Amino acid sequence: MKRMGYALVLGGVMSALVACGNGDNENNSTNVNNTGGNDNAVEDNNDDNNNEASATDDVDELVMGFIPSQDASEIATTAEPLEQFLSEELGVDVRAEVMVDFSGLIEAMRTQQVDIGFLNPFGFVQAEDRADVEVILKSIRNDSDSYVAQYTVPADSHLEDIDDLLEEEGLVWAFPDTLSTSGYLFPAKQLMDMGIENLENHFEQLSVGGHDNAMMQLLDGQADFATTFEDARDTLADEFPDIHDDLRVIGYTDEIPNDTISVRSELSDALKEEITEAFMSLNENEEMLEVMHEIYTWDGVAIAESSDYDIVRDVFAEFEDDLSN
Repeated sequence: MKRMGYALVLGGVMSALVACGNGDNENNSTNVNNTGGNDNAVEDNNDDNNNEASATDDVDELVMGFIPSQDASEIATTAEPLEQFLSEELGVDVRAEVMVDFSGLIEAMRTQQVDIGFLNPFGFVQAEDRADVEVILKSIRNDSDSYVAQYTVPADSHLEDIDDLLEEEGLVWAFPDTLSTSGYLFPAKQLMDMGIENLENHFEQLSVGGHDNAMMQLLDGQADFATTFEDARDTLADEFPDIHDDLRVIGYTDEIPNDTISVRSELSDALKEEITEAFMSLNENEEMLEVMHEIYTWDGVAIAESSDYDIVRDVFAEFEDDLSN
């Protein structure tokens, strides 16, 4: 999910970045202009300012939920500087928690146990439907707010392109998770559109819990092809310097909107705004951008709208009956 998608994505991320924070200035100007010598107005405006300034007063802790696109313990460790940065920016403890899978993160946000979710595109669409979460930001990678999924095979494979996957039954298909946008859903929809009526009958499917794990299945000879974000080989390049020679890309899906930062439904509007501004400030912080890149290969964040994910909703409609249980 590059990345939620599954990843545990964590995202390609970056075009014109949107600057936040004008709301507070506008509110302050309104408060000054409306006083008009009226003591009650002054008191009301002061109350409003105090409420906005203390958006986190009734929140003891904010929990960020991540999905593992790589080893879960590594994400938890890598996210520690982000925890500290956001805690200082928001004036409340911020803690990162790595969830087992997308379903667990969606449920945790539905039950208000996770405040900020790093959801892949499909995870967001499902979470919006099930848990009424709100998207506030999307990732930027390689100056873009969208990405593609890729099909990868061992370098010595007889498979040359996606069409070859249609011709041969019984191929072992490794992917991160059935709820991974780039790892499964967009490739699955593409393969179905190309003529495969029953994916489970046509392929032997391996859900392996991460994009890096899908690559490992190819390196270990356990799978014939894998679907991941582009280019998931990079996640293992330090450990396997020859991975770009050992694994070969044979095709891509259509463009997919990038991963989201979404918030649970019961957070106050004031706190949502503060969280948005805190994350937007990452764009000016090289150290924090390095952290985000290490977690999900994000290069920055931009303001997001729910409508940005309409194409994902179309794919979700194809799988809703199978995946909504």
